[in-house]
Amino acid sequence: MIKFISSEDTLALRSPILRNGADPQLCVFDGDNDEFSFHLGYFIGDELVCVASFHQQGRDAFSGLGYQLRGMATQLSYQGRGIGNQLVNFAIVYLRGQKANYLWCNARKAAFRFYSGLGFEFISEEFDIPNIGPHKAMYLKIQ
Repeated sequence: MIKFISSEDTLALRSPILRNGADPQLCVFDGDNDEFSFHLGYFIGDELVCVASFHQQGRDAFSGLGYQLRGMATQLSYQGRGIGNQLVNFAIVYLRGQKANYLWCNARKAAFRFYSGLGFEFISEEFDIPNIGPHKAMYLKIQ
């Protein structure tokens, strides 16, 4: 089941999956608690197994209302089961209702195939985020 969750709820997965177990407070993102930001969690029973955050944030060269997808993390034992796909598709439907025009992200190299499978396109060359690794910016037109 997919639910809207708080930014604090995302930290339990952001830390071990995205930041090698760093102090969860170091996994708080600028914009997490902005008025138009939202966070989604995928639950199996009472267990939170996947999270993603969406910040209202445009990107140069794209017009209209944009959102940035950040902090997507799925428990290792649940990866490859389509859970992340369901969560992002839920967000896309919600963002259409919010009149968003596009969604973008800085995708880790390991996630390029995942985002491409959802219809995202590369919009940058590869770049490195220190202590995290290689990424490319990716874009998905919503409407």
